Amino acid sequence: MISPTTPKKIPTPSSDLVAQLKQLGLVLTADSLADLVARAATGRGSPRQLLEEIARSETEAAARRSLERRLALAKLDRFKPLAEFEWNWPKKIDRPLIERALTLDFLTRGRNLILCGTAGLGKTMIAKNIAHAALLAGHTALFRTVSDLLADLDRDSPAARRRKFRFYARPTLLVLDEVGYLAYDAHAADLLFEIVNHRYERNSVVLTTNKGFKEWNTVFPNATCIAALLDRLTHHAEVTLIEGDSYRMRESQMEAEAAKKNSKRSSHAPPP
Repeated sequence: MISPTTPKKIPTPSSDLVAQLKQLGLVLTADSLADLVARAATGRGSPRQLLEEIARSETEAAARRSLERRLALAKLDRFKPLAEFEWNWPKKIDRPLIERALTLDFLTRGRNLILCGTAGLGKTMIAKNIAHAALLAGHTALFRTVSDLLADLDRDSPAARRRKFRFYARPTLLVLDEVGYLAYDAHAADLLFEIVNHRYERNSVVLTTNKGFKEWNTVFPNATCIAALLDRLTHHAEVTLIEGDSYRMRESQMEAEAAKKNSKRSSHAPPP
């Protein structure tokens, strides 16, 4: 007579082990530990296969968490993908240079990219797409308007200011947006110079401006560091000019025309 076999008891993971795994940062493994132990106890997969699965899952989870943290720190907010960029709208744009920048080759050499042009031509959109590509490639990147950057640097405590300088010097890419839309004092120019100087020949800057370099004295009147600032900013840089009419103005005109057509159709519609 064949006696029934006693089912093999599957050990239950201790809460201490779960806590230890989470403390080590192995959150995914901790959350699925009961299933992993059950699979090991019932022979579903070799020990090596289970370890390889744990390593792969934790690596992928760590990469996702890292990207989420870096995206939050970058402060890109919402932006249109460059696939929606209308290359034919600007009267002048160096498309090959911008597409080359999206390959991020300039980051490995610590070079800068400066996008010049009037408002509404997509400079910010391009800069955000480059920053996003850098983040997806595993780099660190920050996006700040120059007014936000200068406000953040304007600290009473020298120690706090030094910490901020180090914070903005570290990322692989720093995007400085909207230089030229507001005027600043000489102190602000000195702060911006310090940031550029901290990153000079180390990490890259993408800068957007609506002013030619000869007009920067109107942005930072009475500042004595403008020449030195531009010297460091442009020494290892690609400078490209975008010319044309504002996209936003065009969209406003198209919306007005569409509203006008809808109004005409409504006025000619037969009464119900």
